[in-house]
Amino acid sequence: MAESFKALGTPFIVGHPGGESVELMDAARVRDMRFILVKQEVAGAMLASTWGEITGSPGVCLSTRGPGAANMVNGIAHAFLDRAPLIALTDRYSAGAQEVGLRQRIDQKAMITPLVKWSTTLESSVVGQQVKRAARTAMAHAPGPVHIDIPQSETTKPAGPGSDPADLVIERPTLTPDKKSLSPLLTRIDKASRPVLLVGLGVFWDKASVELIRLAEHLGSPVLTTSKTKGAIPEDHALRAGCIIGGLIERKLVMQSDLIITIGVDPVELQPKPWPYNIPTVSITSVASNEAFIPAEVEMIGNLQVLMQAIMDYCPAKSAWGESAARDFRSEVRVALDTPCTGLSPQRLMEVARASLPRDTIATCDAGASRLLVVQKWESYGAREFLTSNGLGSMGFAIPGALAARLAHPQRPVVAFTGDGGAMMAIAEIQTAVKENLPIIVIVIDDEEIGLIRVKQELKKIPRHGVAIGGIDWEKLANGMGADGTTVTTENGFQDAIGHALKSGRTTVIGAKIDPSGYVAQFNALREL
Repeated sequence: MAESFKALGTPFIVGHPGGESVELMDAARVRDMRFILVKQEVAGAMLASTWGEITGSPGVCLSTRGPGAANMVNGIAHAFLDRAPLIALTDRYSAGAQEVGLRQRIDQKAMITPLVKWSTTLESSVVGQQVKRAARTAMAHAPGPVHIDIPQSETTKPAGPGSDPADLVIERPTLTPDKKSLSPLLTRIDKASRPVLLVGLGVFWDKASVELIRLAEHLGSPVLTTSKTKGAIPEDHALRAGCIIGGLIERKLVMQSDLIITIGVDPVELQPKPWPYNIPTVSITSVASNEAFIPAEVEMIGNLQVLMQAIMDYCPAKSAWGESAARDFRSEVRVALDTPCTGLSPQRLMEVARASLPRDTIATCDAGASRLLVVQKWESYGAREFLTSNGLGSMGFAIPGALAARLAHPQRPVVAFTGDGGAMMAIAEIQTAVKENLPIIVIVIDDEEIGLIRVKQELKKIPRHGVAIGGIDWEKLANGMGADGTTVTTENGFQDAIGHALKSGRTTVIGAKIDPSGYVAQFNALREL
């Protein structure tokens, strides 16, 4: 198993082990693979799945039986709904004890199976085939998690035949479509004078960002991406409009078009609302969409690099209506977010952060009220440079996600944007960052409450109740785990803190006390709550 994981391109296992895990941990040690000990199994699964998102190689996470497996479920759910390749391993009693024992025994497969693409119980005689199927299933579009339950009795048995990891992944050459087979799509694009591109995760699965940019330029189309696909087109490109957030503000832009072209959009990336447009729509994707969520007249299925290149080959170039449309949309978003504020505003916080951090910074983002500002204000300039939990929308993602980014990009700055609520759900992993020498900058957007729930209370005219946090000394909390920490209340103080963190190269927690009074107006302007 260890040999196979390493051959897949994942040089570590992450988790919180049990007694049945020690043989696998030792096999990893012998092969110079790291074992990253996290404090919470859910953080381990989020770290491993984010590694999978960034690299395409499935991350590997591990837990003990019973409470460990149950605790890891939320991280597996993140991998499932955020389309990340992951191999999740759980310890289990041997067959006899599993049948008659009660203590720490739950039906782990029944619990995890609804959240994975495949679940299996390890059997040493066929372990080679099990691992190969797990790898191929996790990486097949749409990527996702698989689960291997490991009985104690199997860990020291010899592997059966077919366990050579050499053929873990088979080569699948890409087929090139001819003009005739593409004619239903080409005809509709040819008739359009103002197409708009809505872009989703499939662009990353097929490593098709370069083709996306060239297609946008060829058609002169404005580009809206999902939040998971920020950076697929550099966010300082003239045709980049912004992010699809399921709100009113983007509809004005889309309604100016005469054809919507969705590219690699997975319905899990969109708000669960009825499709708001009656404009003709076509789709190109690597996975057939059976949810009937996007009402495409034509859906072309294939490798997105090949399909986009074919469109450029067979469709004439169009006028660049998209540059002015994209520019106007960006301006409207900027005005909508520029709400009055008496203290440090979250929007200025994000502007200062983007101006202060290097262009090649990798950013992770937690769920919560601040996420709206981070998604709209932070600019990413390359694929997988912005990482968030969107399909699941889980709090507690930003810190373990940042650790994965640091593993994948050891020479690049990594910043985690999180609210105070999300930070407290994963704060123990600051010690993991220090111990494992994975320095990250954690920016806590501290509004002293669960801001998104407070916003919804206010919109529904319900008194503020049960959402207060507050009173956290971020400096002492960080120092207690061996990291640097500071609390800031001004733009200058925040800018200085970022500069110090970059210079020190140490894990740093920056608690930014912000004025959240503009959240309601911002949400009303951008989203339909």
